[in-house]
Amino acid sequence: MTKKNYRNAFIFLTSLFFLWGFITVLVDSLIPRIRDLFTLTYFQAGLVQFAFFGAYFVLSIPAGFLLSKIGYKKGIVLGLITMAIGCVLFYPAASYRTFSIFLLAYFILAGGITILQVAANPYVAVLGSEDGASSRLNLSQAFNSFGTSIAPILGASFILSDKVKSKEEIALLGQVTKEAYLTAEASAVQSPFIIVTIMILLLALVFMRVRLPKMLSDAPKGGYSILLKKKSLLLGALGIFIYVGAEVSIGSYLVNYFYDMKLISVIKESSVLSSISSTLLGKRLSGVDDYGILGSFVTFYWSGAMIGRFIGSYLTNVLKPARVLSFFALGALGMILISAQTTGLVSMVSILTVGLFNSIMFPTIFSLSLEGLDDLKPQASGILCTMIVGGAIIPPMYGYLTDLYGFKWAFSLLVICYFYIYFFGRVQLRKSND
Repeated sequence: MTKKNYRNAFIFLTSLFFLWGFITVLVDSLIPRIRDLFTLTYFQAGLVQFAFFGAYFVLSIPAGFLLSKIGYKKGIVLGLITMAIGCVLFYPAASYRTFSIFLLAYFILAGGITILQVAANPYVAVLGSEDGASSRLNLSQAFNSFGTSIAPILGASFILSDKVKSKEEIALLGQVTKEAYLTAEASAVQSPFIIVTIMILLLALVFMRVRLPKMLSDAPKGGYSILLKKKSLLLGALGIFIYVGAEVSIGSYLVNYFYDMKLISVIKESSVLSSISSTLLGKRLSGVDDYGILGSFVTFYWSGAMIGRFIGSYLTNVLKPARVLSFFALGALGMILISAQTTGLVSMVSILTVGLFNSIMFPTIFSLSLEGLDDLKPQASGILCTMIVGGAIIPPMYGYLTDLYGFKWAFSLLVICYFYIYFFGRVQLRKSND
């Protein structure tokens, strides 16, 4: 297979990373509006996240097994079609305002994303030399982050631009007015979901027609039993579990952490910080809730992932990926410790900077875990993607520690997480030096 064919395939795959990131977050921006169509309990609201991460847990290994049979290209097409089916189901969920259909739709959508993750990540890793796998995967993931960064802006501008009533406001409406409002809300989300479905199906059609190099032979029999004896893969799977859990823990509780530190007064008293928040929100702060002002700064945590992955793509190309991973893990550790020991602006900036150091961890852990696995990579990818379920397990643990001891002491759990990632990087570095 020629380098040109590899390059063309990489470009198509990277566009896929961008588009699935964009579509996923665009759909995600519609979900709060869908939720307003239901009167959800806290338990039901929790089931939404459970459905998303549950798809990774339930479907990743079956997807890896299926991929070893049908190949990467057909796996990508299958993932896109599954996403489209999930999006279509949001239409009746909105029409009938049935939470169970909504939950099923979200699970199927997440299932499609799971199949794409299992297929696309190892495919990028094998498109070229094994030494360059981390660099290629970081670059593709950077464009994924670019898609997730611009989707909320477009979603806010074109989909959520009008006023959405709160549950309390809906409850005060008369029955006729309430039904009319909910019908209008259902109609408002149905058109975007149809557009998103068409976008996904067009993308699937492109991948059906485009020529991509065949990179898989028949998978060896007993693949999973072989993989469970691979120390590097098992250490990497735990690394994925811990990394996703730590990243989601920080992102989920940032606003509450800032509020707990009384940072709202610091922001309002600073002309620079107030200007930044006002620019990000696109409005004057006088009419914005305190949580909204604090939440505007969370943008820097997630956008740091995009910037860091572009940087990481270069660094993992000129340095050993395991060395870069160890360095970034130490950087995250340092920022968490600084935030735990300080207050005010220093504490806020340091915890936001963790997002930058998080950036290369998923693609680098992923590619290092796949080294030397050849035709077992699809099944290994299934095992690794299963461990994304860490995003559903570690955040509640972090929240429980926060309830007992406060945010600063709860950071101890995150310190353990990032120390393990540093340990994994050092193990892989010693392995590469042998």
